[in-house]
Amino acid sequence: MRPHTGRLLVLAVPYAWLALFLLAPLAIVIKISLSEAVTAIPPFARMLRESDGWFPDLNVSFESYALLAQDSLYRGALTNSIGIAAGATLLCLLIGYPMAYAIARSRPAIRPLLLMLVIVPFWTSFLIRVYALIGLIRDNGTLNSLLMWAGLTDAPLVIMYTPAAVFLGIAYSYLPFMILPIYAVLERHDRTLLEAAGDLGARPLRAFLTVTLPLSLPGVIAGALLVFIPSVGEFVIPELLGGPDSLMIGRVLWSEFFSNRDWPMAAALAVVLLTLLVVPIVLFQRRAGRRFRAAS
Repeated sequence: MRPHTGRLLVLAVPYAWLALFLLAPLAIVIKISLSEAVTAIPPFARMLRESDGWFPDLNVSFESYALLAQDSLYRGALTNSIGIAAGATLLCLLIGYPMAYAIARSRPAIRPLLLMLVIVPFWTSFLIRVYALIGLIRDNGTLNSLLMWAGLTDAPLVIMYTPAAVFLGIAYSYLPFMILPIYAVLERHDRTLLEAAGDLGARPLRAFLTVTLPLSLPGVIAGALLVFIPSVGEFVIPELLGGPDSLMIGRVLWSEFFSNRDWPMAAALAVVLLTLLVVPIVLFQRRAGRRFRAAS
């Protein structure tokens, strides 16, 4: 066996995994999105039909994509999903960055404990955590009870079934995905850079803005992607916490698949959503890679 043969075999394993569990399902989804919806099992027409000639007839339909461009319901749900996901990502950043900074600057002896407290929510079911949040923010929940007991409000705040509840639910559920990448970057920072900035006359705030924040941007970007991407297609949180004003693409997908049984439309929605998310990320990564190589 040649020396590089073993290396190729090792690399073939993840590529085979991606081909089997990513590219093959994606190809099936694209195929369904280009089919016609029919009343049958499965509820879409075959792409290849028998013909009198040597080759079968190709039955390709772009009707689902045309309807996506025309129907304001789908455009509104997609726009609303991106807006809610972006707002929730910003909320996670505003909460998660100070927490990650505090953990990275804490004593080494208590860092494992603080990190464990961040990870503890992952030890419980995602659905249970959402139901626990419902118990906190409902009209007679813990939050309203505390506010009324403290005399801050005379009546319960209406949080459930509003866009605010969806923002809060996504931030509550995905906050650890923002904290951990930022902490990983901040923890590796060279503290002597801040000391050098201080020796040059920089105040703590200026040193943070000119030294710490720029160096932590890779962690911020990674955390933002880890929160934003799953938030766009979120289904459980909008379904349990959101009202009619918080219609997101995940709920539309579920309705098209299981209620309307319009699989081509649902598949077209999934393809458009994937394209809107993946293409900008790939372009951004390529641009960041060029900058990194130029800086090197």
